[in-house]
Amino acid sequence: MTETNELLYPTKWLSKASTGDRVTSELRMRIISGMIESGTVLSENKLASDFAVSRSPIREALKVLAAEKIIRLERMGATVVGLTEKEYSEIYDVRILIETFVFERLVRVETTELVKELSKILEMMKVAIKYQDADEFSYQDVLFHETIIRAIDHSYILMIWDNLKPVMESLILLSMRSRFKEKYEDFSRIINNHQLYIDAIETKDRELMVKSLHQNFDDVQEKVEDLWRSQQLLSKGVEQQND
Repeated sequence: MTETNELLYPTKWLSKASTGDRVTSELRMRIISGMIESGTVLSENKLASDFAVSRSPIREALKVLAAEKIIRLERMGATVVGLTEKEYSEIYDVRILIETFVFERLVRVETTELVKELSKILEMMKVAIKYQDADEFSYQDVLFHETIIRAIDHSYILMIWDNLKPVMESLILLSMRSRFKEKYEDFSRIINNHQLYIDAIETKDRELMVKSLHQNFDDVQEKVEDLWRSQQLLSKGVEQQND
């Protein structure tokens, strides 16, 4: 990558990444941020020159982004598709589905160690706020939710999360950078809401978890309870089969 290009993706997150992963992460951020607009034609040769790499990692990056449906592959390059409002909404639909499913599983298991780990991550989020480090806050925020998801050791749920994570991570990074500049006071609410997550998991209190989901996904609140009820019905069905 050339030093003259402004890098949107945090370089400190890429210390062990391959060249292809570095290009993929940066291109994804540029597309999702709008720096590279929908309809833009991406040339392999031009990208290789811009990033100071061979065409091989460029091809690798384009294949990944095409699988994420934010570009469309063409001969010797690609056309940027970007994300629509519908797709933004669908990303949060999937997050709600995953997190309601996971909580219903956590209700039935010991969560003491998980609560300790989440509390540590929450403290790191507070430190990031204190030093106004949007990138570190975003990293810890994603880690917080990923730690909850990994706690149930469900391989297919984790597969869905891993597929969702790259685009979602970019959205969170862009959102948090904007909030640190324009809505810094909002972080007290965000921290309180993450504490609600921890309290709900520790006490196995469904009403508290619904409240935290409402606050975390305030743009899609009408969907939370419908998705939550579907998970409770599914959970009850599994329990009946086990009996």
